[in-house]
Amino acid sequence: MKQTTLFKIHEKLGAKIVPFAGFMMPIQYSSIIAEHKAVRNSVGVFDVSHMGEIFVKGKNALDFIQHVTINDASKLNIGRVQYSAFCYPDGGIVDDLLVYKLADDEYMLVVNASNKDKDFEWIKENNKFGVELTDKSDEYTLLAVQGPKSLETLQKICNRPLDLEYYHFFEAKCAGLNMLISRTGYTGELGFELYFKADEAAAENIWNKIFEAGEEFGIQPVGLGARDSLRLEMGYCLYGNDIDQTTNPLEAGLGWITKLNKESFIGKDALLKVKAEGLKRKLAPMISVEKVFPRHGYDLSVDGNKVGNITSGTVSPVLDKAIAMGYVDSAFVKDDAVINFVVRGKEVPAVITKLPFVKK
Repeated sequence: MKQTTLFKIHEKLGAKIVPFAGFMMPIQYSSIIAEHKAVRNSVGVFDVSHMGEIFVKGKNALDFIQHVTINDASKLNIGRVQYSAFCYPDGGIVDDLLVYKLADDEYMLVVNASNKDKDFEWIKENNKFGVELTDKSDEYTLLAVQGPKSLETLQKICNRPLDLEYYHFFEAKCAGLNMLISRTGYTGELGFELYFKADEAAAENIWNKIFEAGEEFGIQPVGLGARDSLRLEMGYCLYGNDIDQTTNPLEAGLGWITKLNKESFIGKDALLKVKAEGLKRKLAPMISVEKVFPRHGYDLSVDGNKVGNITSGTVSPVLDKAIAMGYVDSAFVKDDAVINFVVRGKEVPAVITKLPFVKK
């Protein structure tokens, strides 16, 4: 199993560390609920160095990106980030990702840790444009500093104003080290992601400087457990739960990033057919006042009949209610419709709602 450059820090902090996507990663330090609330109310720091960074370079870089992703990368200017996805020819999702435009002939693709090797092989197989593809994942440390006090925290140690708009990035020096700072995150809060190359000592120095800067705000380290509950409160999809190769972006509620009017991309024909035939199921958000834990894989029912499955679920630390997302037969997906969680054989009523679960 791999270790990030900050593994020893996590050990010193007493984190619960488990294998995840080929890495030994911190799931929690104190408690998931405490870490979750720290991000919602103040500021928290995640080590997400397990994520993949793949670089695309060459005169045909844009043509390549347009071919393998479903969003329209021609809309990107240098310094912009775009949420997108790779699809198979049948419309199933290879992965969701972020596309960073570094230069007219260079892009960075940030992909999910569990899919990094698969993604890299897949884009190499579909590289008919002669672009240079380089997996630099092991070279980068990636920290996510998230929460309403994240800007005030980081501004103390950065050499330029962090006046970034959402889904924009620039290069800056932070705690004395050059890095790419991105106004992105997976929490729904004000936040930044810091990409930098560093050995163990340099990475620990950055970590410590961030925590010194955020001390007055009660900054906390945050593990992957709270990362999951935070993203679910916002209704963000998780690959392997809500989306995978058996799901398509239209039924997953990702039609907004699926640009069917652009010239061509892998999966376009299949997705046009899906749209023409109509969606048979949809990923729906549901909320229940009953204190149950709706888990991945649980059945969903109406009048005793199965109508779908839960893909992600938890008890929201902010709402103190059960929340879930799941695929539901399209006929039953209506605002305020009652769908039952089937929990240990018992039907627990829930209501289809609008995202995000936690309004900002």
